[in-house]
Amino acid sequence: MFRSNNCVAIHLEDITAAENFYTNVMKFKLLTRSDGSLEYDTGHFLLYVNRDLNTQPPIPSFTVEDISAAKQSLLENGCEILREDQNSLYFRDPFGITYDIIQGNARKANKRRI
Repeated sequence: MFRSNNCVAIHLEDITAAENFYTNVMKFKLLTRSDGSLEYDTGHFLLYVNRDLNTQPPIPSFTVEDISAAKQSLLENGCEILREDQNSLYFRDPFGITYDIIQGNARKANKRRI
């Protein structure tokens, strides 16, 4: 049902400092930039850096065919939905780890955070 994809997100308060670090120190290739997010090609995965008041550790992303069915299964198995939109959601598993899931190719269509 869940299949890993090539995206990882982090949430940081200072997007300007993050851009400096990931562009100039880590030398990742910046693909897109907006006021609230950065997208980098790191070689094997895309790194999404999102402006957020709550810094979070890396959040791996998974793709599902049916976001509604995945959500129902997660809820039935002790997960907490943290945020969601039409084609994606963040959830916390019973062990306290946060993940992103996205339906099909919605990420390419949306070009947004995970």
